[in-house]
Amino acid sequence: MGMMEKMMDRMMGKMSKEEKDDMMSKMMDKFFADMTVEDKQKMMEEMRPKMMEESNMMEMMPKMMMSMMGGGESEGGMMGMMSKMMEGGKEKDMSMMPLMMTEMMPNCLVMMLPKMPKENKIEFVLKMVISLMEQGSAGMSEEEKIDFVSKVADKVKA
Repeated sequence: MGMMEKMMDRMMGKMSKEEKDDMMSKMMDKFFADMTVEDKQKMMEEMRPKMMEESNMMEMMPKMMMSMMGGGESEGGMMGMMSKMMEGGKEKDMSMMPLMMTEMMPNCLVMMLPKMPKENKIEFVLKMVISLMEQGSAGMSEEEKIDFVSKVADKVKA
């Protein structure tokens, strides 16, 4: 074991889970700071097969999503960062978040849904459809909402 590993072991052994989480969050921000969206996507594509080995997606996905979204902090944690990204935040290229999410979410669902038990799948899909319809039609006039629902219904029947 090298000197750096010994130092990390000693330092990590003295830290609480909260301190470790906080340090990891700060380190990840720095690690990803100079990466482009394409770099991050390439890295995720390379990591995906390794991550999927021996992992139970039904257990992992909710935990992962909760840790990403959690914290309840208005400005801190992943939720605060995502909020800034959605608004276009101070950081450059943060308006890319909605575009990234529209690409990532369908892919996550394609990977996750086939592994879900039928009962859970039905409940989950209903929640998602309701959220998508409510948020997707927010700010629309009644006429636009009718057109929107019609377009969705046509695609769902297909």
